[in-house]
Amino acid sequence: MSRSADGRVPGAPSEAARPLLLQGQDYLFRSPPKCLDFQEQVHRLGMVDEGDGNPQPCVLVLARAADMEMNELSIALAERGIRMARIDADRCVDLPLSVYTDQPLIELDRWLLRPLLVWRRHFELSAVPVEPGTLAGAYAVDQWASVANWLSSRSDWAHVNPSRFSTHLDRLTQLSDASSFGLRVPRTAVTTRPGRTRPGGGRCIVKTAGRHLLEPRPGVQHGLFPRPLETSRASDAPEPAPVLVQEYVPSDTELRVFVVGERCLAYQVDKLDPAQLWVDPDAVRVTPTSISSSLSDRLLALARHWRVQVAAFDLLVTGNDHVFLEINVNCDWRWFEHRAGDNSVSAAVHDWVALRFKELLGAGRAR
Repeated sequence: MSRSADGRVPGAPSEAARPLLLQGQDYLFRSPPKCLDFQEQVHRLGMVDEGDGNPQPCVLVLARAADMEMNELSIALAERGIRMARIDADRCVDLPLSVYTDQPLIELDRWLLRPLLVWRRHFELSAVPVEPGTLAGAYAVDQWASVANWLSSRSDWAHVNPSRFSTHLDRLTQLSDASSFGLRVPRTAVTTRPGRTRPGGGRCIVKTAGRHLLEPRPGVQHGLFPRPLETSRASDAPEPAPVLVQEYVPSDTELRVFVVGERCLAYQVDKLDPAQLWVDPDAVRVTPTSISSSLSDRLLALARHWRVQVAAFDLLVTGNDHVFLEINVNCDWRWFEHRAGDNSVSAAVHDWVALRFKELLGAGRAR
């Protein structure tokens, strides 16, 4: 395809005509569908006891191959003698899988398993490796959507961050609930005319109302980052879809607080702009920190209200006050640990999953 002297494809929309959050977008992440799961590999190689044929209790994970948090969890659970199995969105085509509807059992490859605890993380249907726009591709995605949603909410077993609650936890619901629990939130508007909407009347930030990452092609992700709303945008054309416009809140620093069960583990995050976490991560400083019991109590109360067990809260620090931004249910903690030089969240997650599994195993049921 020919391009003009400035590198654009003839007939393509100009930068100014593109949706606001796609302008200047140069973040691209490729997610290879290569299996790095320790337990899956040793089972496939026949390096474990075949067992007596009875269903083996397990933790079932619905994720994607590049989910390194779950790859680490696989090792940690193996060290504790707990079986973990996974279904990855980017490796699910032609997967030998049978699910029993009258019993809490599945067959995965040649293994008969009884999930006690199910965790859906990053199982995005856009990652299913099919040809977009084809009938066969639409068929596969639709079938996996139905089955994955059912597995993620089936009452025969327990769940981490149950999807029947967390999938409806959009940012607007988060803001209203956080405010009702006594947390300060930025003034926010939902609009297709961001240039005409300024909550608070001053500087504003534009954010996505949906996901931070778009995956128009399997394995290729594009970021949607918060960006300042230019003051010159007073009467621009409408956006093709609603976005969030929030008042700009000056802050001293930011916090990312991971909730694991009934624990809060906090990191101070110092960065120059909202997108720096993705576009220039080496310039972001992450430091372990502590938070007050009053803030911890509110965050834990919110997590209970939303029925999530492992999640991350993002907050601004403004003097002695805290401003709630969002909760991330599919939180990735390894990057923050790496920058901070510790592994406290990983250890807490591994311990919590193992303890929950043993509680369910001891109870003799998968509820």
